[in-house]
Amino acid sequence: MKLKIKKLAESAIVPRYAHINDSGLDLFSIEESEIPSGESRLIHTGISIELPDGTEALVRPRSGLALKHQITVLNTPGTVDAGYRGEIAVILINHGQHSFNVTKGMKIAQMVIAPVIYVEVEEVHSLTHTSRGTGGFGSTGMI
Repeated sequence: MKLKIKKLAESAIVPRYAHINDSGLDLFSIEESEIPSGESRLIHTGISIELPDGTEALVRPRSGLALKHQITVLNTPGTVDAGYRGEIAVILINHGQHSFNVTKGMKIAQMVIAPVIYVEVEEVHSLTHTSRGTGGFGSTGMI
């Protein structure tokens, strides 16, 4: 299966797996940006993609940025639909106490390509009963 990548900026870095058997391709910033504590910024990657039919791209945080700097992807996982051909950009948020500087070429997120299951939607008047039923948040007794 192939993922087609188009560089929209000369400085763009084509996404790549850091290690064999990694599930996520690294995404890289093409810009410098400061993210003050408690704020978010849209960070550009300078690439667009053509996903294989029946797939989506999920943009996820990098664990190292989250642990060391409290930087994460705001709408995690960000969804890129197969029909989208615009630039891939990442909304980063700073949950830390200090400003964070994004630099050109920095790994800012990871992108996982996943299959999509399409369903036929059917409106009904009732659903089948389960042992959980309508138990939602905290339904297992764990908080």
